[in-house]
Amino acid sequence: MAFGVLLNIRRKAWQYLAVIGFLGAALVVMGAPGAVHAQEAGGALEAPDKFVQIVGNRALEAVRNDAAAKRGDVSRIHELVNQYLLPHTNFEKTTRLAVGQHWRKATDEQKRELVAAFQGTLLRTYGSALSGVDKIRAFRTLPFRGDANADDVVVRSVFTQRNGPDVAVDYRLERTPGGWKIYDVNVEGIWLIQTYRTQFSQQVNQAGIDGLIDLLNQKNR
Repeated sequence: MAFGVLLNIRRKAWQYLAVIGFLGAALVVMGAPGAVHAQEAGGALEAPDKFVQIVGNRALEAVRNDAAAKRGDVSRIHELVNQYLLPHTNFEKTTRLAVGQHWRKATDEQKRELVAAFQGTLLRTYGSALSGVDKIRAFRTLPFRGDANADDVVVRSVFTQRNGPDVAVDYRLERTPGGWKIYDVNVEGIWLIQTYRTQFSQQVNQAGIDGLIDLLNQKNR
């Protein structure tokens, strides 16, 4: 599968990942009375499904009220990510797992560049997706099946569309001293990390770590 085709895979499904996945975690505290309190009070002790439900509800509310984000304004999305996303996700872990075994070969500088370039790739996807946020009628988490005391869990959720079928989205979270952090998302059976890992590996084998960084940055222009 060509890299360009990969970036367009299941575009409709990835619209919902964009709204409620990593960007959703970023927006949990934005313009939502009580959201900060809920996150700080719960932290690592908060049930993971409750955490995701708070994130989802607040994210939908916040995005719907942000005209620039809904238009796909990349500058605005960058502002939201820089201000709200990083504290609630482990994006370095996301990138490390997506790059796979090649991560160990990268220098510290290459690792920083990979994280920045991969983040830019996902931001570009978010930009075109956020315009569809009003198509989502509701978001709910499903009964939690795992061990809420575990340090790594999966939370399942469902989006109800206004005119369309439900969309299933799962979140992989890790418990940290600062609370739960999202590091992987599954939309309709497609895990974000797994989706990119094979393509990243192929590119590194062909052109090295710098080749992957250059390709991601080219796609981000």
